[in-house]
Amino acid sequence: MQLFKKCISYCLPMCLALLLGACHSNDKNKIQPPKAGAARPNAIIKVEAYLVGTSPISEKLEVPGSLLPYEATELRPEVSGRITQLNIHEGQSVSKGTLLVKLYDADLQAQLKKLEVQLEMNQKTAQRQSELLKIDGISKQEYDLSELAVSNIRADIELIKTSIDKTEIRAPFSGRLGLRNVSLGAYITPATSITNIRQEDQLKLEFTVPEKYSARLGAGTVVAFTVDGLTRPMTAKVIATEEAITEDSRSLRIRSIVQGKTPQLKPGAFAKVILDFGQDKNALMIPSQAVIPQARGKKVIVYRGGIAQFEDVTTGVRDSSRVQIVSGLVRGDTVVTSGLLTIKPESKLEIAKLIE
Repeated sequence: MQLFKKCISYCLPMCLALLLGACHSNDKNKIQPPKAGAARPNAIIKVEAYLVGTSPISEKLEVPGSLLPYEATELRPEVSGRITQLNIHEGQSVSKGTLLVKLYDADLQAQLKKLEVQLEMNQKTAQRQSELLKIDGISKQEYDLSELAVSNIRADIELIKTSIDKTEIRAPFSGRLGLRNVSLGAYITPATSITNIRQEDQLKLEFTVPEKYSARLGAGTVVAFTVDGLTRPMTAKVIATEEAITEDSRSLRIRSIVQGKTPQLKPGAFAKVILDFGQDKNALMIPSQAVIPQARGKKVIVYRGGIAQFEDVTTGVRDSSRVQIVSGLVRGDTVVTSGLLTIKPESKLEIAKLIE
């Protein structure tokens, strides 16, 4: 009797577990009812749509820009030496060629005088030998050697003069000096930054435009821009563009020259560049919400014969609620503007509201 009770207590839980598993399996095989809100297969989806037409649009673009000096450079010496003369007045304008810094050159000047004396003596020797050569008093070889000595000394003199020129730092162009970083008597090397000089009587304007506008801006194009503090817009003429479009931003860098001279304009100032590409009287415009962004490109859903068709499009300019379609649609197409996330390709559609 006790053995029978033990068998019952051992087998009963196993039987219950098998029974529950079978019931659970049968529940999975049952057809689940569709979730609330889910579209049934082959169901007709009611949507709102927009009839594509043409309308005039002014294509304007505003991009940030920067004002730059026409020329700017950092002044450094070509050779090492001690400063014996310093003519840098911070913030002052200087003319091209103005002597700004003079380095110690007494040793070079002494070598130059020595060579000049040697040159004078060798020239006299060559002159006497020239007279002797006329009466066959010396050989032609001896005369040639004296002329060679004169030429060598002249070359050494030019070399010394070049070294002396390197001890003078002059303004490479007319411009305004920055803050100086050295003092009189300081020993400087080619790694020493003396000061900066900028040509500010003429300014450059640099800005970038998106890739799709790169072909519309070439040398000679006049653009308008504004800066804070000036009530009237200024103009600049494009002189050059970068040779290639940058890969990270897909934009083209453009350089232009500011027209006219305005003392209020300063290098480094922020500028708002206004690009006007004219008016397109037959632009295809659709609501912005009709465009579906993709990993590569953009799509819209077109209603054709009650069926949803996905079309690739290229967009242009935008306004507050619409976007221009450059390619992918034609006038008279009907684009879907609602329920975009629930529509699949070849879905059956019914237009509940059509906006023209």
